[in-house]
This record gives sequence, structure tokens and C-alpha cells, in this order.
Amino acid sequence: MARAATTADTFNAVAEPRRRQILDELMAGERSVGDLVGLLGLAQPQVSKHLRVLREVGAVDVREDGRQRVYRLNGAALKPIHDWVKRYERTWSERFELLDDVLDELKQEEK
Repeated sequence: MARAATTADTFNAVAEPRRRQILDELMAGERSVGDLVGLLGLAQPQVSKHLRVLREVGAVDVREDGRQRVYRLNGAALKPIHDWVKRYERTWSERFELLDDVLDELKQEEK
């Protein structure tokens, strides 16, 4: 059976909610697999599978600390997502500014 395209790029990898939760936890700093298991309430094999996907797209880095594997966020790998969303943020901001203008006009009319 062909492998799903979840590891094709960062966009696909972070589309899965549990992977986003892992990234959220790693924002606070490095975490071992065991820490993530406890925080997420998932079985270790599930957490390891999600971490493998994130590692394959470069969203997380791993290092060995004795017998533990410790993961950390690689923010640079998430930059394409940031850049893509930022284009929409400009559009939303412009629309909100227009809406503010309309609301200000309505308030002036009420006076």
C-alpha cells in the first residue's frame, strides 16, 4: 500500500491536530518522548510516529540524552506556513480597518 502524503511537506505534516499539539508543547522547550506521552495522553508508539513525521519534514530536531530521545522545535521549518498565512493576515487587517471605519461612521450618525 502506498504511503500517505503526510510527510511530503510541513503543511501536510502539521495538518494533523496531534502533531500541532506536539509543536505547541515543544514551544516551551525541549521534551523527551516520555514527557510528551504524559502531556498528550497518547501511547508512546503514537507519539513516536507523530514525531517521526515532524522530524522527516524538519519541524523538529532530536538529540540523544543517555537512553532518552529529546525533541525540540525547529521554527525555521515552519516559516513557509508563517509566510503563507501572513498574506491572509494583511487582507484580514485591511478588512478590519474598513469595518472600524464603518463602525465609527455609524457611531457618529447616532450622536
